[in-house]
Amino acid sequence: MEIMIPVSGGEIWAEDTGGDGTPLVLVNPGWGIAAIWSPLIAALCGRYRVIRYDDRGFGRSPVPTVPFTRLADLRAVLDHTAAPPPVIVGHGGGGTALSLALSDPHRVASLVLIAPGTPDYPWPQEDPYLGEFVRLYSAGDREGLVSLGVKTWAAAGGDAAAVAQISAAVAGFFEVGELGQPDPPAYERLGEVRVPAVVVWGDREYPMVADCADAIASRIPGCGRVIVPGADHLLPLRAPARLAEIITERAG
Repeated sequence: MEIMIPVSGGEIWAEDTGGDGTPLVLVNPGWGIAAIWSPLIAALCGRYRVIRYDDRGFGRSPVPTVPFTRLADLRAVLDHTAAPPPVIVGHGGGGTALSLALSDPHRVASLVLIAPGTPDYPWPQEDPYLGEFVRLYSAGDREGLVSLGVKTWAAAGGDAAAVAQISAAVAGFFEVGELGQPDPPAYERLGEVRVPAVVVWGDREYPMVADCADAIASRIPGCGRVIVPGADHLLPLRAPARLAEIITERAG
């Protein structure tokens, strides 16, 4: 069932498969929209209640009109759907999932973190991606940003599905602009996470992100690690069956 969820100053699109199964809440990557989860839905919805949503200004969610954080919007999704504590599957949005686990641990059953990052991770300033992104974004070069996104995040191939995700993300970047605010810092507090967690990334992930994911996993007590062969940053597109297995192992 598709729904529009009210949030401060606007609304966001969501889909809730319903049912009595363990709820899974899917948090999108920064370079993608909720459609990225489509290859997993059939494998998960018969057993679980699956909730996915588009961030403001991305995919089917309206353009934001006020400043917002992804954490506040995730809380709004949980409030509106009245789901019991779910398994939070955060793809890139792992920082948002971790912020929720730190601020509201009673609202999280467990975490599946796909190539996660956090706002306060000490990202290497010499990373050439950063400078190129800023240059292209400042110039309003959407085509250049799509090319950069494909080169950086789709090492396994720039097929139509990958390009569609990256193109939709680039459109969202310009819709949101400066209204998207960072979630609270989490990296220095990862030792306080008390819910079960696993970090997943592909062996063709962008090296800086793979390093970040590994560092996050090393700081979370008891956190598992899974590296998926042949997969890049777009894991739900590259290895949906394996990712569904990992989620099932965590959700029970």
